[in-house]
Amino acid sequence: MRIALVYDAIYPYVKGGAEKRLYDLGRELVKRGHEVHLYGMKFWKGSDTIIIDGLTLHGLCPAIPLYTKSGRRSIWEAFYFGWHCIKLIGEDFEVLDCQSFPYFSLISCKLVCLIKRKPLIATWIEGWGWDYWRSYLGYLGILGYWVERLAVFLPDRIISISLHTSEKLKRLGARQKIETIPVGVDLDLINKSTPSSKKSDVIFLGRLLNFKNVDILLSALKEVKAKYPSLRCFIIGDGPERENLESLVRRLGLTENVKFFGFVTDQTKVFALLKSSKIFVLPSSREGFGLCLIEANACGLPVITVDRLDNAAGELVVIKKNGFVVELTAEAISEKILHLLKNPKDLSEMKKHSIENAKRFEWSGIIDKIEQVYR
Repeated sequence: MRIALVYDAIYPYVKGGAEKRLYDLGRELVKRGHEVHLYGMKFWKGSDTIIIDGLTLHGLCPAIPLYTKSGRRSIWEAFYFGWHCIKLIGEDFEVLDCQSFPYFSLISCKLVCLIKRKPLIATWIEGWGWDYWRSYLGYLGILGYWVERLAVFLPDRIISISLHTSEKLKRLGARQKIETIPVGVDLDLINKSTPSSKKSDVIFLGRLLNFKNVDILLSALKEVKAKYPSLRCFIIGDGPERENLESLVRRLGLTENVKFFGFVTDQTKVFALLKSSKIFVLPSSREGFGLCLIEANACGLPVITVDRLDNAAGELVVIKKNGFVVELTAEAISEKILHLLKNPKDLSEMKKHSIENAKRFEWSGIIDKIEQVYR
């Protein structure tokens, strides 16, 4: 099949769970003999069309910032990319899979598919709903909410990456069949990676955004440091909150304990850093799935995540097996970190369960299910 995948942000130029999932999906489909084209904003120099890892990347328009200075997704960028998605009318494809967010691209893709008489599949990473829109945009949230509700009715078929998101889509009014298909992980690459010489006790991987709650993790580390002065924590990722977080590290007296790596472009180096750590902490209030959690499990790390309404990562945790789900407080997070550091036997046992849990998300079985939806 000739498959078109559409999303404004393209990995590896933008590093996030949704971007990485789409890129890895494309690579796996190429391995199956499909011709895969990934359409997004142009983050690279040179030709508008390039080929990487067998994927044909198309820059539909020059890249503009995804986020405002306040760390929120830019509404203007959503309009901008959505408008340029009309250009897909001149492209040749058998099936189009558009990532639902930021919605306006989905509207353009629907128009394109109607004209070309092609099926439109939409992949939903997360559903927001009224409560989240209201907290995110205040009174303007009503506009975001109704755009999201409209978007739900546009695709012919929907792929949701978690049961959490599937339930939200039903509440938003989705009537199509929803296929719940989780994100896959590249276990071969992870298994080939060797631990880094740089060691840490705790590690975080993800964008440095407000809702990731890295500030609460840092507060928890201050409590842990009282009993483990040589505590080491690695923060992998970048984002609008980095400057604030670095300032908080200084105020908390954690300068010698916390290292910020920024974006690590080489995935094998990310896995190497994960394998050289002991505990993965994901204190995010909002996750459509939690790919980094599964990658951490595959590297042998038990995880600590938080019990929040919009955090689907909690679905991936079997308590005391591959991790813990706790309240979003520094006290609750530090308690579990301390427990694992004090009990190496528990840590070792959970490492085994974590690696076993990750095997459920190997790409081969997941690609089988996605191919069925595309056909």
